[in-house]
Amino acid sequence: MQKVIGIDAGGTLTKVAYLDDHNEFQFKAFPSKDFSLVRDWIEAHPEIDEIGITGGRTEQLLAVLESLKSIHYIVEFEATVKGVKHLLKKEGHDIKKSIITNIGTGTSIHYMEEDKQVRVGGTGIGGGTLTGLSTLITGLSDFEEITTIAKHGKRDYIDLFVKDIFEGMEPPIEGHLTASNFGKVNILNNNTYPVPDLLATIQALVGEVITTLSIQYADANNSETIIYIGSTLTNNDHLKEVIANYTILKKHTPIFLNNCGFSGAIGALLNKLEQSEAEGKISVKKRGWDI
Repeated sequence: MQKVIGIDAGGTLTKVAYLDDHNEFQFKAFPSKDFSLVRDWIEAHPEIDEIGITGGRTEQLLAVLESLKSIHYIVEFEATVKGVKHLLKKEGHDIKKSIITNIGTGTSIHYMEEDKQVRVGGTGIGGGTLTGLSTLITGLSDFEEITTIAKHGKRDYIDLFVKDIFEGMEPPIEGHLTASNFGKVNILNNNTYPVPDLLATIQALVGEVITTLSIQYADANNSETIIYIGSTLTNNDHLKEVIANYTILKKHTPIFLNNCGFSGAIGALLNKLEQSEAEGKISVKKRGWDI
């Protein structure tokens, strides 16, 4: 491990990015409810000398880290966009402007053009909504368990689709669009629903709300591309499918970057590397880092 790391202290997860001895990114994640786990991990790696940090819970994490290391803060939005740009370049995307939708505990939406970015909006619907509703409705609260089970569920007997309303007629819009999330529950009056179906329906509600907002901001800013990032998408192919299908249906291009849940941590790491190089502490070029 190199001596510089990046940390994104989020509402639910604290993400860590660092470069290994082969200059490849490595990642760790810790629950933000226990920052002592982050401190213990850092203390177990005495080679760590400098930390770039971002995220809404930065102050709480700093209180635990105390003056453990040389720490440099970067505003969360700036760190996220810096990380996204690096991942875009690494994956061969040449995008001049785009909407960036960051799905964490809640969702923040940004517009990026060249070297500029601005937060254009957001919603309280996000990963926290997914786990919160899943806990209330099914009793399941573990994110990995929820997303694993959800991909096996069907929404047909819970969600009301456009084709259901226009049964026997040609609908004026795409028939598979959701007319009402959970809209069939009162119509069918079923007493019980399989847990996978409930979880799939919750994921669809979260995904469709976020995608609808993203498309509106994309249209307002004449952006064809929407880049979806955030830890809620990690190993969550079902949610990605919901988002991608609706984005494409509305004639926009969705992009899902690898390791997108660590965009902020990557940006914090890159920012710290740039600062250290400017101060003459390291030579990025000499070490072969591409920042």
